[in-house]
Amino acid sequence: MRLEPLGLVAPPTGERQPLIAADRFVLRPLRRSDAGPIALHAGDERVARGTRSIPHPLPPGAAEALVARALLPDRTEDVWAVDGAAQGLGEVMGLVHLARLDRRQSEVSFWVAPGLWNAGIASEAVAALIAANPQRAEAIFAEVFQDNPGSARVLTNSGFEYLGDAEAFSVARGAVAPTWTYALRLA
Repeated sequence: MRLEPLGLVAPPTGERQPLIAADRFVLRPLRRSDAGPIALHAGDERVARGTRSIPHPLPPGAAEALVARALLPDRTEDVWAVDGAAQGLGEVMGLVHLARLDRRQSEVSFWVAPGLWNAGIASEAVAALIAANPQRAEAIFAEVFQDNPGSARVLTNSGFEYLGDAEAFSVARGAVAPTWTYALRLA
């Protein structure tokens, strides 16, 4: 499979981010009140080191800035809270990001609060997002750091195919680290 991600693009004018139902939770657009729980979980070094963009320690205002960007009408990525409040679980158990790329492609990234690791939350969230395909992507890309095989399993369990090794800079690590790159063709 030869797919090449390109630049980020904004959503079509007036397009709203949908609510996506899963079995144990919903994926819902962020709201300003999510900043506190996001800061709590994203401030955990284990979460930050699994991402490219979350710094550690998390600076004051970083979660509020993330929420503000997610609420912009011309945002280049949609961000959903993994919200299990209706089932007695947390209101923000993690986040799922879907960056809009050109040529009808997207890139997914995700994190889950460490207390919920190995409970299938990330797998269920990614599967629900793929089933909904809110950006009507023909292909979705993902990358994970090679020292995070659990996230790689989330992707392969959702049908992603391994494309190859690469490297990415992690702000929390302050270094470039090896990654595995994956793609899922939907069309």
